[in-house]
Amino acid sequence: MKTQEDFLTGQLLLIDKPLGWTSFQVVNKIRWNIRKKFDLKKIKVGHAGTLDPLATGLLLICTGKYTKTIDELQGQVKEYTGTITLGGTTPSYDLETEIDQKFSIDHISEELIHETIHQFIGKIEQVPPVFSALKKDGKRLYEYARKGEEVEIKSRSIEILAFEITKIELPKIDFRIICSKGTYIRSLAHDFGKALGSGGHLSALRRTKIGDYNVNIGLTPEDFEKSLLLNMPKKM
Repeated sequence: MKTQEDFLTGQLLLIDKPLGWTSFQVVNKIRWNIRKKFDLKKIKVGHAGTLDPLATGLLLICTGKYTKTIDELQGQVKEYTGTITLGGTTPSYDLETEIDQKFSIDHISEELIHETIHQFIGKIEQVPPVFSALKKDGKRLYEYARKGEEVEIKSRSIEILAFEITKIELPKIDFRIICSKGTYIRSLAHDFGKALGSGGHLSALRRTKIGDYNVNIGLTPEDFEKSLLLNMPKKM
């Protein structure tokens, strides 16, 4: 059973982020639960890699002195599963915004899909989505996007170690991807749709692994709260 000292010295928590939550909300919830349980005024809590609100899955949450390891944890290889929907694009490259352009998918075949995958395996250049938290000139990119302001975004080098199609039920394609730090799966979905000549956007995403850490043993924020209440000793 974890004690107050354990959390202050440092813990690495595997949290399964629910749909609709921001990563910041998860961190705040975990911090609040720990502070409430042990009557603490202050404790450091942070996460090692943001997940968008429309994504679910593994968040590595660090407490206490373990927050110093966040940069190291963020650099690890990540695995995702999800769904790309062909035939339409959105400004955010996912379902945060409405479809702005529609395309025919009549020419799409399983053979074309599997052939096109090869363009996206290995080291590639990727342009991050304008609806992202990356900063340019001191402002988040999504701040420009929401005001309709045009902004130049530089491409970055990323690496796709594996890109596997797990199911094809057009217009939806299910996938599993293993990738380097800094990869935007939304951008990959957009670029993949573009390469197929049909447009595409990310319609579901789940982070399943970060390095050797697996979401299968992760707790939801609700489960973590219950574990504190039920299984941990009260402060003496």
